[in-house]
Amino acid sequence: MTPASDIQSEDTIHRGPPVTVNRYGPAKRVNHWITATSLILLALSGLAMFHPSLFFLTGLFGGGQNTRMLHPWIGVVLFFSFYVFFFQLWRANIFNRADMEWFMGVRDVIGGNEERLPEMGKYNAGQKVIFWSMAILIVILIATGVIIWDQYFHSYTSIQTNRIAVLIHAIAAAVIICVFIVHVYAAFWTRGTLRAMTRGSVTGGWAWRHHRKWLRELAGRGRIDPAE
Repeated sequence: MTPASDIQSEDTIHRGPPVTVNRYGPAKRVNHWITATSLILLALSGLAMFHPSLFFLTGLFGGGQNTRMLHPWIGVVLFFSFYVFFFQLWRANIFNRADMEWFMGVRDVIGGNEERLPEMGKYNAGQKVIFWSMAILIVILIATGVIIWDQYFHSYTSIQTNRIAVLIHAIAAAVIICVFIVHVYAAFWTRGTLRAMTRGSVTGGWAWRHHRKWLRELAGRGRIDPAE
């Protein structure tokens, strides 16, 4: 049986027709889009400061000085918005034995043969990797970002510490951009996934195919609305 932590307060099956399943409430969806927007803005502003050939991107933020000023503040928004999400969902993203079998059979996932794999809870192993990667990388980025935030913290660190922090910050930024791209690609590649963060619900067929264990748990706990 799926752990109780897989079930969120808004998770409900609607009989329909058609059958739909609530996956994210309005607050979670708004917070998700704040996080996603912050990541995009940080990537653009960070790349603008990373190399002279990308300096033209500062035009999106009103010039070089504005880009340098806004970048760290957007990072603060990202940190708090993501960690609101994190504390709501971390229990549902704990790895278990079924996740290891999912990794071993990832070719079946790619090939559309998920029925050969163990039934998944609210999140599959790939989604959990994205979640924990984001959690770790954002902590690294905020920590190194504070160190190199010269406007407020220049006098608290040495030049050598600052240089090391810049290097780690750049590496973590490159990795999180890759993780974000994978996340977006997977959302479009798995048809019906994006609906969860636009409408807050998924179809019954989507839930049955991709997160059957979660769907069974909802039904078993009586999280079903009357027929409409």
